[in-house]
Amino acid sequence: MTQVTFLLNGAPVRLEGVMPERTLLDWLREERGLTGTKEGCNEGDCGACTVMVTDARGSRALNACILLLPQLHGKAVRTVEGISGPGGELHPVQAAMVEHHASQCGFCTPGFVVSLAAAHKAGRRDFDNVLAGNLCRCTGYAPIVRAAEAAADAPVPGWLEEDLSKLPLPGPAAPGGDIFLPRSADELARWYADNPEATLVGGATDVGLWVTKQLRSLGKVAFLNGIAEMQEIAIGREEIRIGAGVSVEAFGAAMAGIHPSLAELIRRFGSVQVRNAGTIGGNIANGSPIGDSPPALIALGARLHLRRGDVRRDIPLEDFFIAYGRQDRAPGEFVEAVSIPRQPDRLRCYKLSKRFDQDISAVCGCFNITVEGGAVTAARIAFGGMAATPKRAAAVEAALIGRPWERPTIETAMEVFAEDFTPISDMRASAGYRLEAARNMLLRCFLAGRGVALDVLEVQP
Repeated sequence: MTQVTFLLNGAPVRLEGVMPERTLLDWLREERGLTGTKEGCNEGDCGACTVMVTDARGSRALNACILLLPQLHGKAVRTVEGISGPGGELHPVQAAMVEHHASQCGFCTPGFVVSLAAAHKAGRRDFDNVLAGNLCRCTGYAPIVRAAEAAADAPVPGWLEEDLSKLPLPGPAAPGGDIFLPRSADELARWYADNPEATLVGGATDVGLWVTKQLRSLGKVAFLNGIAEMQEIAIGREEIRIGAGVSVEAFGAAMAGIHPSLAELIRRFGSVQVRNAGTIGGNIANGSPIGDSPPALIALGARLHLRRGDVRRDIPLEDFFIAYGRQDRAPGEFVEAVSIPRQPDRLRCYKLSKRFDQDISAVCGCFNITVEGGAVTAARIAFGGMAATPKRAAAVEAALIGRPWERPTIETAMEVFAEDFTPISDMRASAGYRLEAARNMLLRCFLAGRGVALDVLEVQP
């Protein structure tokens, strides 16, 4: 039986007989009486359950409601009760929250404190981003942000710095009951080939909802967050290889200086807590037609690296998505990495959603268009939310290639979108609205290249 070992507020915890579906939130409240971690939405949206998790990669804010206990193996966890010192000393963020009257009913306050403490430890000052995943219904964000700013220059308390040195050594990687904690891709490949019916969990930002909202049992589960080699990004001269276990947050940071429009798209991918947990491999492998990373990766010409046992194969990413709920992945085969060729930055990504931050796309369009001598010489355009899978706009690409990069060409290409896509109407947008939005994204891409100011977040008098 696999033993799950971690630190909780500085003290070691060893658990046996853990169910793979047991969330940290429920365990904290029901087994440890640590009720400062609140249950709000139970789906990773509101941030009331935020905890700080530390390992060799640093400290991160995560949502305890969709964080499964086996994911904590070999890590350190701090709840709001452990943000203060062992003698009751307040963390600088806690003192500032009091000083600036940044709490009213108090339900959301523990989550805000932990999110800000994690940001404080990392030296982050982009508080609008840091707090996008923490919802407050009564105080408003102004005093909370003032508190964050007031605490920003204070030193990190020593009790939080000690966690890394006290981290427990991970236990054995052998299967135990329904839980497997592989330490390498080779271990995973052998086990998954023998257990193809099992569930693979990267960050649990999707699988966690199977548990909390659908009340599903997971059966056999391999938790992949202990595989360090699948959490690496290798930036070479010819290509960038992203391990399947790379977090969405780490991927966005890596893309900031290479494809900044993609990095901005990633910034709107859930909250910091969700991006810290969710993985690029998971966002691809779940096959969602509204996943935000596949359209951008397809536009960049990404290739997917799949593995079953000792057999590996590479395919263009767009070929992985066959139909709704169907991907080109054999039983026992898993996503090991995705790679994109190095290229000049021409990528433009546009996301349309009901909320600007932390919302699912109604339409996500990504454009990689090469213009030489005033004419379009190459084009890769991909969309999410427009079909049953992420899909290239082949007819639109054909309408652009070989023609002048001028407004008449754009208007002609806008007319052929209906040849590529027959979107559905749902709660996020109607079919007609989606088509019109996709057409306008192409026009926006063209106008942006002409220097027209189009950023909806910047209003100039």
